[in-house]
Amino acid sequence: MIRIVLADDQAMIRSGLRALLETDPTITVVDEAEDGAQAVRLTRRHRPDLVVMDLRMPRVDGVEAVRRIRADPDTSRVPILVLTTFDSNAHVVAAIRAGADGFLGKAAEPSELLAAAHDVAEGGSTLSPAAARALVRHTAQPETAAAHATPETNAERVRRAAALTHREREVAVLVAQGLTNSEIAAHLFISPLTAKTHVNRAMRKLEAGDRGQLVIAVFEAGLLQPGGHPGPTDRPDVPDAP
Repeated sequence: MIRIVLADDQAMIRSGLRALLETDPTITVVDEAEDGAQAVRLTRRHRPDLVVMDLRMPRVDGVEAVRRIRADPDTSRVPILVLTTFDSNAHVVAAIRAGADGFLGKAAEPSELLAAAHDVAEGGSTLSPAAARALVRHTAQPETAAAHATPETNAERVRRAAALTHREREVAVLVAQGLTNSEIAAHLFISPLTAKTHVNRAMRKLEAGDRGQLVIAVFEAGLLQPGGHPGPTDRPDVPDAP
């Protein structure tokens, strides 16, 4: 059973999300929070298997709530799935940097929400296409690049990317374009397990802790252009590991 704490400042949205989530007999919503501070308290109280968190809430917002949950040793490992309208790229990036595990748009289909809840609760990470686009747009802004990167850090990203095999580069770019492991598998005609293996290898080589950090690393290494198109591929290919 996946035990969920649900955080959103609007009671009607919480009610709708609860109803959707609990159509799955393996999911139960153990409590609801109307702001970030309450979400932190309820996470400490229940130690749930998953927190489903809105970003825009009064008093303490979702980004700060994620930071507080991650800073507490008792709750630092609780998976967090963020639901957002993606009306602010900066909020998405801040939530990624704060330690959220997954991102899904509020306009997502019910099946997408249930799949994301299972994926994140079971230790995976979900980055919807909208979240990936928001992250790439934000990272591509000159002021953002100036604040978070230097020629040395970008050169290091490029050096690490040179160790990727051709397949790992393909997979990393597809992650940055918002594809799930299953969608990557279908796109490349490989199994979902093989896709997951390539994603994990790319994350390890680029020293990315999750899919959000992988998107940043892919962009800063020049593997993805601001418009979402793959970057140059004239680097020497590294053979795929068996």
